[in-house]
Amino acid sequence: MAPTAGQIKAQAQQLGFHKVGIAHADALTADPDWLREWLAQGYAADMQWMHDPRRQDIQQVLPGVQSVICVALNYSVPQEDPCPDQARIARYALGRDYHKVLGRPLKALARWIEASAPGHRAIAYVDTGPIQEKAWAQAAGLGWIGKNACLITLEYGSWVFLGEVLTTVELEPDGAHANYCGSCTRCLAACPTAAIVRPAQVDARACLAYHTIENRAERLPATISSQQHNWVVGCDLCQSCCPYNQRAERWGHYSDVADFAPREPWQRLDLQRAQQMSDDEFDRLSTGSAIRRVRASGLRRNAQSALGE
Repeated sequence: MAPTAGQIKAQAQQLGFHKVGIAHADALTADPDWLREWLAQGYAADMQWMHDPRRQDIQQVLPGVQSVICVALNYSVPQEDPCPDQARIARYALGRDYHKVLGRPLKALARWIEASAPGHRAIAYVDTGPIQEKAWAQAAGLGWIGKNACLITLEYGSWVFLGEVLTTVELEPDGAHANYCGSCTRCLAACPTAAIVRPAQVDARACLAYHTIENRAERLPATISSQQHNWVVGCDLCQSCCPYNQRAERWGHYSDVADFAPREPWQRLDLQRAQQMSDDEFDRLSTGSAIRRVRASGLRRNAQSALGE
């Protein structure tokens, strides 16, 4: 007999996930086609993987899928006030690569489901699959997509990593989460480049996080470097201003996952060292870190841009 929704949730929690919810595989079919419109506006910049048609039809990802199990893991760690010459790095990248931290237990959950339900399939994804992660997490009741386009939870704010298990097992779904942003517009006001063009819609072409991580050009655009505020890997400005994130920090809702503790030297890296970091040093210090995606050349370029050079 296939496991129940309750048994799967208990197994996910036993594996260490902080939140788990379930959505039926047709939960997004009635939603407006926001993704297609977002792509048509060019907001994906050159992130071609966002155009994968499977992202708009989950049946193309796993034929016969009945349920989407969504999990969240809190990654927040206490932050110090940055020094004037500090290279700023987004909180998500300070510890061990989240793909590795979530990937192992999420695959274990998928294997457990298949072992418990012979003849059924289950596949796991952490960020890299053609999945609308935030939309599915909202449909599964984990939180809501905020005006900063992040998935916001009541307990941890948006300081969460998301993962999914798609399965052909039909499970009792949870209800979609209500949106509690209300009239708040702090994140829109906090973005120095006005990349949040409307609530929950980010134009990557104007986003500091996109340019410091995904942009491979030799130099950053002047419109970005002039508003960089020392960010060299990602940007947390639209998250750190969020009342739900601030409340989670006041409540001390920091992660209990040791792998997310900041690694040296990233939390106290100064811009000069970042600009001068050799390929070998970067390779050694970024082993097992999401910062590795930026590449040594990208880190040097971003630091040079932040220094105004």
